[in-house]
Amino acid sequence: MILIIKNGKIINADNSIKADVMCRDGKIIRISENLIPDSKHDKVIDASGCYVLPGGIDPHVHMHLPSFAGFSSDDFLSGSVAALFGGTTSIIDFVTPQKGETLSDAIEKRKLEAKNSLTNYSLHVSPIEWRNTLEDEIKNCIGIGLKSFKVYMAYKDRVGLNDDVLLKVMKAVGNEGGMVTVHCELGDDIEELRNKFASENKLSPEYHLLSRPARLEAGAVKKAIDLAKEADCPLYIVHVSTKQSLRYISAAQKKGQKVMAETCPQYLLLDDSKYYGDFDNVAPFVMSPPLRKKEDMKALWEGISNGTIQTIGTDHCPFTNKQKENGKYDFRKIPNGAGGVEHRLALIYTYGVLTGKISLNQFVALTSTNTAKIFDLFPSKGIIAEGSDADIVVWNPEKENIISAKTHHQNCDNNIYEGLYTFGDPEYVICNGEIAVENAKRFCGMKRGKLIKRK
Repeated sequence: MILIIKNGKIINADNSIKADVMCRDGKIIRISENLIPDSKHDKVIDASGCYVLPGGIDPHVHMHLPSFAGFSSDDFLSGSVAALFGGTTSIIDFVTPQKGETLSDAIEKRKLEAKNSLTNYSLHVSPIEWRNTLEDEIKNCIGIGLKSFKVYMAYKDRVGLNDDVLLKVMKAVGNEGGMVTVHCELGDDIEELRNKFASENKLSPEYHLLSRPARLEAGAVKKAIDLAKEADCPLYIVHVSTKQSLRYISAAQKKGQKVMAETCPQYLLLDDSKYYGDFDNVAPFVMSPPLRKKEDMKALWEGISNGTIQTIGTDHCPFTNKQKENGKYDFRKIPNGAGGVEHRLALIYTYGVLTGKISLNQFVALTSTNTAKIFDLFPSKGIIAEGSDADIVVWNPEKENIISAKTHHQNCDNNIYEGLYTFGDPEYVICNGEIAVENAKRFCGMKRGKLIKRK
């Protein structure tokens, strides 16, 4: 069957045109004006008054993430449903091995956990220790199309790396043509602060914020940039939240170093006042890094506008209220994370495009195209073009919504964006050439998404 999208305005990162789009067998086969169906069996979507966008790509999600409070509340099925309703057709999740487990074994386990994903997905792989075989393991990952490697400078008791090991990993990845993505927080300093507050019986959620000050993110960003330069390794810094971090990133970029930056809607729209109040109201906002000050939010928007920041992910990792209650009497036991994959496009459209901070073309670049280019998915993904995959969002700019845990699709009973108004929402979401969502209703029985192996 042929699918034709008529009368819409195609928005790509570099241009906008009025044209129809024809799809067959999961691919875009023709873009032209006045396309006519060949038979009555062809499906025609009237996109009058709508934008036709490449499917969103979220470069940073954590589905079915293990924690001491149980797995994060979205598995790959429920999380991908939420993603599709928001206009995201591809996600990049993570492979985190156990101590002593090979990267290849951990990948196979993660693929089984992801088999029910309705979106397309790829994986960042996380080395959590150094061993003699790791260089070959990294080379094998790149050989099967998994080219990005997530490392942590915090959480050293579980997955974080000391500086000497981090440098070794960067050199190994850089030598094989891969990329390191890094969670930048100075873990040793954070643990010292956390334990200090605990010894003083300062255990309410506000001390999560106070134990992870902006300077410890910025210091880690500077260190990561310096190590990546020494290793000659491309660097992608996840969930940037501070003004000072951006200064280090911008300075490196201006010197020609290959450093890229991601931020998330929560750091653009919410501030650290959320950490003061009753536990039940505050706990959903406990995430790492924490929310920052309004001046940081302003700097992040400026970083987006001037190109210092290339992508907007979500760090989607929701936990239920009951799970959060594990830390009711000790902030260190609150599972870190919040949901957002469903709301990313609507939030950035509403508070970015409609406020004049970014253009429609920048919106597409930030939510799809740049991620596709950085992580070797382009031009299959991230663009409406002949020969590209038929991952398409028909975006209705007139739709209005109020975000609520009562109506969202993520598997969680809280929402950090509760009560926020949004304008614009998908009318249709097409994934791999199939209609996944139509008029806020999901098509059941659609095929599972594909593991994307990056060239």
